[in-house]
Amino acid sequence: MQKGGEPKEARPAQEQEMPGIEQKMTPKSKTERPELLQKLEGKVALITGGDSGIGGAVARLFAQEGADVAIVYISEHQDAATVKKDVESHGRKCILLPGNIRDEQFCKKAVEDTVQQLGHLDILVNNAATQTEQKSIEDISTEQLKETFETNIFSMFWFTKYALPHLKKGSSIINTTSVTAYRGSPSLLDYSSTKGAIVTFTRSLSAQLVEKGIRVNGVAPGPIWTPLIVGSFEADKVKTFGTDVPMKRAGEPAEVAPCYLFLASDDGSYMAGQILHPNGGEIING
Repeated sequence: MQKGGEPKEARPAQEQEMPGIEQKMTPKSKTERPELLQKLEGKVALITGGDSGIGGAVARLFAQEGADVAIVYISEHQDAATVKKDVESHGRKCILLPGNIRDEQFCKKAVEDTVQQLGHLDILVNNAATQTEQKSIEDISTEQLKETFETNIFSMFWFTKYALPHLKKGSSIINTTSVTAYRGSPSLLDYSSTKGAIVTFTRSLSAQLVEKGIRVNGVAPGPIWTPLIVGSFEADKVKTFGTDVPMKRAGEPAEVAPCYLFLASDDGSYMAGQILHPNGGEIING
């Protein structure tokens, strides 16, 4: 707001009889967008956890839409190489950045390597996460608690901190939270706590950066069929995973990735501080 409380882009004073005529408005409403063959043409995206699952699907879709991609992952080299091959099949560049995002200096170097090798940075997708089921808070060790928080939320602070000097007006930061941030999870107490923190981080960071023209938003997936599921749940739970949502099935990463594309591209130009909810129809207070 400018002094006196007037919006920065105030329209001239005017009025019409209802229902109003668009052609007589000053200025007229913008109802069309420029046609773009690729929504992310010339953009560079850094995606944590981009080797598989949601991050892998986002990397592939971003490349399809014209972006070069940097993929951060810990040690899943085979999966990462597959994503890299798929990204490059769209004629885009892809670099792989293996390492532990619990290490602040690695996060800093990953950002620096992205800018050095791909030229610049426009989109940061903070997506990597870990989870470990425990029946009781008494079973959550201090080491597990630290690992979960350092992986899921500390890394977002670090990547954002070191990416920010390279971002400019029109850039986008997208954080992956979870449906558990809104409804909780008795067996994923530490994980769901970090996901709640990510919602608040997203909203607060958006308020801090919106005047710089950098949009910050998030995505809160429900049950999505990813390697994290088979790696963290027992076989019987995996068998029925996702059947408790209204759609009665788990979602696929490819069904979630378009949320990230929308928030990263000009299609989401009026979205800031918001969370999208691809969760199979569960109504939450998001």
